[in-house]
Amino acid sequence: MGAATSFEIQGRTVRLPVEVRKAWSASALYAVPAAAVEPLLPGDAFAPLELGGGQTQVVLTLVDYQDNDLDSYREIGVVFFVTPRGAGPDQAGSYIWRLPVDQAFTCEAGRAIWGFPKTVERIDYHESPDRIRGVLWMDGRVVLDLALPRGGAPTADATTSGFTYTWLHGAPHRTAMTTGGAAVLNPAGAPSSLELGDHPVADALRSLGLPTPPALVTWVPHMKGTFGAAEKL
Repeated sequence: MGAATSFEIQGRTVRLPVEVRKAWSASALYAVPAAAVEPLLPGDAFAPLELGGGQTQVVLTLVDYQDNDLDSYREIGVVFFVTPRGAGPDQAGSYIWRLPVDQAFTCEAGRAIWGFPKTVERIDYHESPDRIRGVLWMDGRVVLDLALPRGGAPTADATTSGFTYTWLHGAPHRTAMTTGGAAVLNPAGAPSSLELGDHPVADALRSLGLPTPPALVTWVPHMKGTFGAAEKL
């Protein structure tokens, strides 16, 4: 039996692929020890994608979905790059460790359809012409306060395809996805800041060696994309 292509969520039909027509995103990429990431991955299904010297990467991302099949909402993600255990780097994809959102519909849809670890939390965004700042609260406590630059000369508009891995119904799954939009790439040294609070999620980020200067900061002012069906590995 093939993967389902439609789902009933809160009395609404969600058809796949889900389309993101308009959003912005800001993200920071950090080099961290692969051994520190291992305990945060589910079971033995995935392994950190090693980049040499025992290092892997984690991305903290701020997204504001404005026109999307799952409604408009804010989202903050903590993303690792992984491969299925035993697979080669050609099977590399993203594994979303935490994915707080600020709306209930997208939370339920994301969990039910793909196994995304969405939870409904307080997310504050503060925008200025040259900076985006996102503050995540959980259980009434600050988890992280991330400020990233925006603006600059974007790359050419392009669409890329890849995979995101999740844990769904007790098993690892893979979802094909596309992302597009002209990006502004700010290399190491771009003005940014990360402060971690006193929540357990913040402590887990500290276990990776954060906060530390990011290796790359990316600003995508007009993001688009699609998410297909989750397929069991």
